[in-house]
Amino acid sequence: MIQETVERYLKYLEKRRAYHHAIGLMSYDMNTIMPKGAGPLVGDTFGVLSEVLYDMETSPETEAMQREILAHRDEVDANLVRTAELAMEERERIACIPKEEYVQYSIDRTTAEQVWHEAKIKSDFPMFLPYLEKLIAAKKRFARYYKPDAPVYDTMLDEYEKGLCTATLDRFFATVRERLVPVIAQIKEQPDVSFLHRHYPIADQRIFSDYLMDVLGLDRNHCIIGETEHPFTTEFTKYDVRITTHYHEDAVEASMYSVIHEGGHATYERGVADEIARLPIGQGVSMSVHEGQSRFFENIIGRSEPFCEAIFPRMQEIFPEQLRDVTAHQFYVAVNKAEPSLIRTEADELTYALHVMIRYELEKRLFDGDLDAKDLPAEWNRMYKEYLGVDVPDDRRGVLQDSHWSSGLFGYFPSYAVGSAYGAQLIKRMEREIDVWNNVRAGNLKPIVAWLTEHIYRFGSFKEPTALMEEAFGAPFDPTYYTDYLTKKYSELYHL
Repeated sequence: MIQETVERYLKYLEKRRAYHHAIGLMSYDMNTIMPKGAGPLVGDTFGVLSEVLYDMETSPETEAMQREILAHRDEVDANLVRTAELAMEERERIACIPKEEYVQYSIDRTTAEQVWHEAKIKSDFPMFLPYLEKLIAAKKRFARYYKPDAPVYDTMLDEYEKGLCTATLDRFFATVRERLVPVIAQIKEQPDVSFLHRHYPIADQRIFSDYLMDVLGLDRNHCIIGETEHPFTTEFTKYDVRITTHYHEDAVEASMYSVIHEGGHATYERGVADEIARLPIGQGVSMSVHEGQSRFFENIIGRSEPFCEAIFPRMQEIFPEQLRDVTAHQFYVAVNKAEPSLIRTEADELTYALHVMIRYELEKRLFDGDLDAKDLPAEWNRMYKEYLGVDVPDDRRGVLQDSHWSSGLFGYFPSYAVGSAYGAQLIKRMEREIDVWNNVRAGNLKPIVAWLTEHIYRFGSFKEPTALMEEAFGAPFDPTYYTDYLTKKYSELYHL
């Protein structure tokens, strides 16, 4: 009897995967090559597909299969049991939302993403505001449907990192503020970075991006690169992962570190064990763990001096005129310049967490009812002046710079900072077990990827994120690894 249920459930999962694959393909297309005029039709298609998925995932038949599998967990493969456990949790989150609201939200989100693209180009927040307000209202309702007695923002944070809440994040950001702001204040003289802003033709940057993907060990049969306004990674399974970047002819490091960042996401997905690759648990376990991997490769590895030494000869071959008078050490110092700035994705390691903290504080107030969406630009500008000491010249470089809110990803931003802290604790254990830096200096990242695969990647979502990371750390999570790492690195760079 249970074997029949397992077979039916596997067929259901394959059908569900196909629908999610179709939605993912459309989303990737929409953010890369879709013609603007196709927007309304795509929104309608998203609505139809989301309704089908809602019916599938919340149906009594699906619930009955999952309950039977869980009731016979000793007779069923552990990977399928874990799949059913997580699916039941997700069903509870979705089934409490009326279907018509769920479908309309999918359509509204698609429209909002398209409007955001245009509003950012025009630096026109009022143009985006009605769509943003609609998404915020929907997310508030959904959170209350699911957990009526819980703080709304805590419910949203839990969606991206199970167990994460404002109390934990308040303590985390307090530690970051207390330990890093004094270091930032000590930095006075800045290195010469003018060579990073010479003219770097986009065609040559594309060649460089291909090289970086090779260094990361990304199999081009299963991972491609596209171009978009705001870089992202889409993973359908470990066999089809797609990263994106955005090129600036006068800022070569922007795309370089975007490719390494998104390549870190792809490396995680590519490391999932084959036996779970086609199951829903065959993907990264949480956004903090995922962003921990992307920022680990972007910063701890990618902005290290050994990595800069390894890639710089090839970089000089691709950009001979631009880098003719530059050394690998000068390049290393330049890409680690620490200075308060406007754009989160281009921020240095030292000030980056402050960018995230601003977004966290704004989101918390939005969903606590202390801040209206219409007041976001003014509060954004005020906080950038207070926290980072910079004046925001326009909405394009201010409140409209990130795509996340247009996609309804409220509660996502803190994962970047928590993930950064994960990476700093991971490298300490990794250094005790493998020769990290001599391998990096040789341009050989395979031992690093193998270590991460063994401790994190292969499990997909089989383990809970907290347990997974504590096992990888060999200890409980401690954010002082992060602040100690940054203090040491920037004290040495700036001779503090």
